[in-house]
Amino acid sequence: YGNPPNFENAEVKAAGKQHSKVAAKTGGAVYQWDIMKAMGIPESEIPNFQDAQYWLKYFPPHAIDDLKLLGVKVDWRRSFITTDANPYYDSFVRWQFNTLKRLDKIRFGKRETIFSPRDNQPCADHDRQTGEGAGSQEYTLIKIEVLAPLPAALQAAGSRKVYLVAATLRPETMYGQTNCWLHPDLTYQAFETASGDIFLASPRAARGMSYQGITAEFGVVKEICQLPGSALMGAKLKAPLTKYPVVYALPMMSIKEGKGTCVVTSVPSDAPDDYAALRDLQNKPALREKYGITDEMVNFPPVEIIETPKYGKLAAIAACEEFKVKSQNDRELLDKAKDEVYTNGFYKGVMLQGPHAGKTVEVAKPLVQKLMFDAGEALKYFEPESTIMSRSGDECVVALCDQWYIVYGEEDWKQDTIKCLNSLETYDKATRKAFEATLAKLHEYACSRTYGLGTRLPWDEEWLIESLSDSTIYMAYY
Repeated sequence: YGNPPNFENAEVKAAGKQHSKVAAKTGGAVYQWDIMKAMGIPESEIPNFQDAQYWLKYFPPHAIDDLKLLGVKVDWRRSFITTDANPYYDSFVRWQFNTLKRLDKIRFGKRETIFSPRDNQPCADHDRQTGEGAGSQEYTLIKIEVLAPLPAALQAAGSRKVYLVAATLRPETMYGQTNCWLHPDLTYQAFETASGDIFLASPRAARGMSYQGITAEFGVVKEICQLPGSALMGAKLKAPLTKYPVVYALPMMSIKEGKGTCVVTSVPSDAPDDYAALRDLQNKPALREKYGITDEMVNFPPVEIIETPKYGKLAAIAACEEFKVKSQNDRELLDKAKDEVYTNGFYKGVMLQGPHAGKTVEVAKPLVQKLMFDAGEALKYFEPESTIMSRSGDECVVALCDQWYIVYGEEDWKQDTIKCLNSLETYDKATRKAFEATLAKLHEYACSRTYGLGTRLPWDEEWLIESLSDSTIYMAYY
C-alpha cells in the first residue's frame, strides 16, 4: 500500500462483530497503521514496527511511564524482557526446556490443538482475543448414510456414498435412533472426504474437519454443493446400531449453527428434546405437511436402550411427564428434564442393547465408541469448547498438527503434582478446588509455534516456545 500507505481502493473483509475489548483497543480502525496512529504514534515511526524486535524497544518505556503516572510503586530494577532479546532469561528458559526434554516430558507428534487458520499456527491463550483457557472437546462423528434415490439437490454426488455426519457426546445411545434432525433453514455443505465419500455438515464444521485429516488436503474443503436443510427433509437414511433399517431426516428448529455439525441424531427414549420434537411432528399434521413429512416418516416408537433406577427403560418420556413438558418449545422444562435424564443415565444407567448390554453406561460408552470406529461407522471429531478468536480476528478450529507438546496428562507426573498440592497451604478451599479442577483437566499441551517473539526450542530451533509455556516458572528467575 506504500509508505505512507493508501488504503483507498483496498478490499476490506469483515471480521464479524468486534468484542468490546477489541473495539476499545482499535477504535474501529481496520488497519494496523490506523490503530497505531490512533494511539498517537507518529507516522514516521510506524514503519519501524515491521521489525518485531522494535516492539520490545518502543512499548516497555511507555508502559512504565503510564504506570508511574497512575502512581504504581514498582522496583523497576527487577523488570526484564521474556524473549531471546534478553540472553539471561533466554538461557533460563532453554535450561528449563532441556530439563523437561531430558525427563521425557516433551514429545513430538500430531496432536489436536486450538489452531488459527489465518495465522497458520496453534493459538495459545496469550494469542487469543476471546476464549482464554478453553481447550478442545472430543465428539464422536456418526456417519448416517443417505440412501438412494438421493434428493435432487445431491445429484452432483454421483454414485459416491453420501453421509450426514452428526457430532455426539453419547455414542452409546445410538442404539435408540429413530430419525435424524436437520434445520430446514440452515445451509449444509456437501464435501469430498479423503476416502472419496461425501459428507454433509454445516460449512463451519466442514472447515473444522478439513484440519483434522478428514479431507484429503490440510485446511482445504473440496465442495460438491451447498443446499438448504429443507432440500433434505424426508430423505431416507441408514443409521448405525439402531434396529430400524430405514429412518428419515426430519426438521428441528432449535439447532444452532455455532456448535456441532447442525446434523443431530435423534434418540427419543433418552433425550427429552428428541422426544418432544418427535411428538410434535406426530401430533401436528400441519407441521408435517409444511416440510413434506408423511405419517410413515414419524411412526417410530422409542427404543428401550438404557435402564435407570429413577426413570426405568424410557427415561426421556418419564422425565417429560414428570416436568409436564407439552412441546419442544418448553425450553426451561426441557433443560431440567435433560439434566435429570443425563445425570441418572450416565452414572446409574445400565445398557439394554448391543454386545455391552448389562454394563453401566459409564463403562459402555468408550467400548461402543470403539466398536463404531472399528466398523467404520464413526470418526473422532474435535471442536473448541467455546468460541475462540485469535488476536488476528480469526475464529479458531481444532487441528491435528505436528508439534512439540508437554505431557501434562502423564499419570505419574500428575500424581506427583497432586502430592505437592496436598502439602501446600492454599489458605482457601476455593483456591484448592481450582487447583484440583485444573489438574484433572490438564492433558497434552502444545508448547511450540512457528513465529512470534520468545525463546527457540534448544534442540529444534525452527520452533519457538509459546508464550505461556516459557512463563510457568519465571517467578524463580527473580
